[in-house]
Amino acid sequence: MYGNSRRGASRRDFAIFAAAAGLGRAAPQPQIGRRITADQALRDLLEGNHRFTLGKPATPRRSPKDFQQLAHAQFPEAVVVSCADSRVAPEILFDVGIGDIFVVRVAGNVIDGAGVTVKGSIEYAIAELNVPLILVLGHAGCGAVKSAIKHIDDRDALPGAINGLVELIKPAVTRSKGMPGDPLENAIRQNVAIGVERLRSLDPILSPRVKAGNVKVAGAVYNLQSGAVALTIG
Repeated sequence: MYGNSRRGASRRDFAIFAAAAGLGRAAPQPQIGRRITADQALRDLLEGNHRFTLGKPATPRRSPKDFQQLAHAQFPEAVVVSCADSRVAPEILFDVGIGDIFVVRVAGNVIDGAGVTVKGSIEYAIAELNVPLILVLGHAGCGAVKSAIKHIDDRDALPGAINGLVELIKPAVTRSKGMPGDPLENAIRQNVAIGVERLRSLDPILSPRVKAGNVKVAGAVYNLQSGAVALTIG
């Protein structure tokens, strides 16, 4: 899954490999491995989503040659933590190409309590790939959040590990109680907010980098009907 890290494959090594393979003579490519700030990475994602909502995707870097070019190293510019819902495909809705984003997907975009697999994946992207941005992405009509609302007072309502997953989302439901507006929308936003808060404080890798301004953690919600991504926490 990981390929080589930036520590193991420098931009110079990548350029030498591309030249030797004749890949540099292909159609002009967006810059690979460029230095980019978290704010620029976030702007790029939102601009890509705008293209997507207009039905005018640029569909960058998705050809077989593009896959070959990135076979030996990866240089993602953002981590996107999203729901596993089949209708939420970050590479498509942000109109990005292969290698542009490091995607971690789990039902309900759960982070707090999700364990080492989710947190370790995110930490790998930050520590080894030097990614400057993490975006926690919720979505409208999230079934996991719906279940948390429905079974807020019943700890054993669902079978197997589904029950444990929904339990992890219930704090967002509790926090959103009494807020004006739609209860589901409020809980979805609070679930994103809790994820952002947890990542910003996660030691030993993320918290120091966030405090130093080297990593930014943002939150957003994706509208399934319009295709638009609304930034909720910048």
